[in-house]
Amino acid sequence: MKPAVTYELLHIDKNSGARRGVVHTPHGDIQTPVFMPVGTQATVKSMTPEELKEEVGAQIILSNTYHLYLRPGSKIVREAGGLHKFMNWDRPILTDSGGFQVFSLGDLRTISEEGVEFKSHLDGKKLFFTPESVMETEEDLGSDIMMAFDECCPYPSTYEYTKNSMERTTRWAKRCKEAHKTENQALFGIIQGGFYKDLREKSAKDLIELDLPGYAIGGISVGEPKEEFLDILRFTTPLMPENKPRYLMGVGTPDYLIEAALAGIDMCDCVLPTRIARNGTALTSYGKLVVRNATYERDWRPLDEECDCYACKNYTRAYIRHLIKAKEILGVRLLSIHNLKFLTNLMEKVRIEIERDNLLNFREEFYKKYGYTN
Repeated sequence: MKPAVTYELLHIDKNSGARRGVVHTPHGDIQTPVFMPVGTQATVKSMTPEELKEEVGAQIILSNTYHLYLRPGSKIVREAGGLHKFMNWDRPILTDSGGFQVFSLGDLRTISEEGVEFKSHLDGKKLFFTPESVMETEEDLGSDIMMAFDECCPYPSTYEYTKNSMERTTRWAKRCKEAHKTENQALFGIIQGGFYKDLREKSAKDLIELDLPGYAIGGISVGEPKEEFLDILRFTTPLMPENKPRYLMGVGTPDYLIEAALAGIDMCDCVLPTRIARNGTALTSYGKLVVRNATYERDWRPLDEECDCYACKNYTRAYIRHLIKAKEILGVRLLSIHNLKFLTNLMEKVRIEIERDNLLNFREEFYKKYGYTN
């Protein structure tokens, strides 16, 4: 039986190894490498689906199992016809398993072999997630790609803790595969192992033996120095199957997106563009612009003179600053449109440069202009 989600390799940059491809899903094709906006609660904050498609050009979005389980409840989403109908989005959706959200609860959760007991951040009610219950919830949601339930280690963690956590994640992935019933949803495994290369290698090997249709790298970009992030990224990605999608979880800054592509990653996601928008910050060709600052009070230029988004074509920095200072919702919406479009445009350029075997040169030029250092 053909998997619900497949990967087609189109080109490999001969100078870097970055790959250009297409992920085929039941709700359409995804040109890769791609940045995926996060719609945690079945919405990308302040955006309509039409804006995401027409203004931003989003190919796929994420929603979160943990949050949607709590409200409105996965059974309600199922009754609505699944996430696609519930939120009026006809393109691909990926659902995270909620593992990272449960991890972030810290002392509010207890991990055992069976699963995780935790308290709801909404009302303190005791809940219990198992690999089987997470699969049931994700099947209710009806996403195209569903992530296996995993344990994400904090940074730093001891070798022994990380080893036990990684091995449990593998056992949970096996249980997820056994519990997974729907043919039109693809189950991706998550490679763990913290910052220990032998554990990463073992995790990848064991998960690949499960022959899942896609794999993710989890447990990095969790507060470690950039050098450690890059070291594990570059070590782990070549361990992943070449004929299946490769997903790096929780990455959204321009430099990390470029480095991910150079390492051979196909898919990345992050809440960053909408989160910093709510704080009055824009991503631009020359670095971050904190538009709420007083220096932009009489600045009649667009957020980014090289950007073609709706916000940049129609509004000035001064006006958007006014909206942010006045706490008007439109200010956050305009910054969100811009930031999401900036990253979508960036990944489009990355795909073009891969086809030209030129991504390394592009990185150098982008870093210099943006203000990054290699």
